[in-house]
Amino acid sequence: MFWSAAAMIAYTYFGYPAWLWLRSRWHPRPVQAGPCTPLVSIVMVVRNEAKVLEVKLRNLLGLNYPPKLCEIVIVSDGSTDGSAEILSAYQQNTRVRTVVHPDPAGKAAGLNAGMAAAGGEIVLFTDARQTVEPDALRFLMENFADAKVGCASGELVLGDRESGESAVGMGLYWRIEKSVRQLESKSGSVVGATGALYAVRRNLLSPLPQETILDDVYIPMQVSQQGFRVVLDGRARAWDVPDQGRDREFSRKVRTLGGNYQLLQLAPWLLSSRNPLRFEFISHKLLRLLIPLALAAALVSSAFLNGPIYRIALALQLAFYGLSLIALMEWKRGPIARLADASLTFVVLNTAALVALANFVTGRKAAWGR
Repeated sequence: MFWSAAAMIAYTYFGYPAWLWLRSRWHPRPVQAGPCTPLVSIVMVVRNEAKVLEVKLRNLLGLNYPPKLCEIVIVSDGSTDGSAEILSAYQQNTRVRTVVHPDPAGKAAGLNAGMAAAGGEIVLFTDARQTVEPDALRFLMENFADAKVGCASGELVLGDRESGESAVGMGLYWRIEKSVRQLESKSGSVVGATGALYAVRRNLLSPLPQETILDDVYIPMQVSQQGFRVVLDGRARAWDVPDQGRDREFSRKVRTLGGNYQLLQLAPWLLSSRNPLRFEFISHKLLRLLIPLALAAALVSSAFLNGPIYRIALALQLAFYGLSLIALMEWKRGPIARLADASLTFVVLNTAALVALANFVTGRKAAWGR
């Protein structure tokens, strides 16, 4: 039990990234990027985002891309906070089109409505909260000069454009996650895209199943199934604040991890030979869902096994988890504080995975909101 659990943990966090690194050296697959300015439809679904909606619209209208080749389709999903009124003020702008759902129908329904209204060759998906850099759209479109690319994902940066990317908490986790995605892209395809900023060829899109949580995984996997690549372009960046509050971040992570279980219900072909990224999907997405069980097995088994190696393993585990308690006390000085912050982030993420598993087993569904 101990060694099986340890092997799973080691492979998930170290073995798979190491394999990707070797693959990217042995068999690199660079994107044949070049100047490319197709007609683009930017699709965004909002619900009660009045506080940031106008800022985001100005952000999108100011992107460094030919205005005549870029339309914006906004779907208001049952907003009650004045979002519809803000959108009505942009009715005179020929570049902005709005679809208003008076009653909440869910993000998947909103995305389907947006895709149906989109007239561009490429559809760009984004969220309301993040700020997109001016050249991000142009950078993403350059990837579509390569006929083999079906989906191009931007990069979400947690931090402030003035002070730079955050290297603590979720910021540290996200930097590690992006490294894995970059290695996947360099040697093949990324398992999923960055929900805040990703673009897809319109002819490869199909309606999302109702209540889909992870559109940014479901859509790219469908693109891959059709024989096209899903790539990550680190030049195309969107910025977001690194800390949405502990409770909100935890709920969001539970919902995201739970979405992976939902994917298996919506698209069981993901585990079949029909999925060209089956190995990557299991290694990157599914094994992480089982890590909390492996951690528990390693801790319990090492407590009952005799021998110095198991005693050392037990002490290291207890010390690591103990560091998370230091982070909860908000100790902010020295290298111990940085280790404690990393420990707490690790514990929170795996606790979220455990809650997501419990929700899946009990049939509890996550709802989409702002």
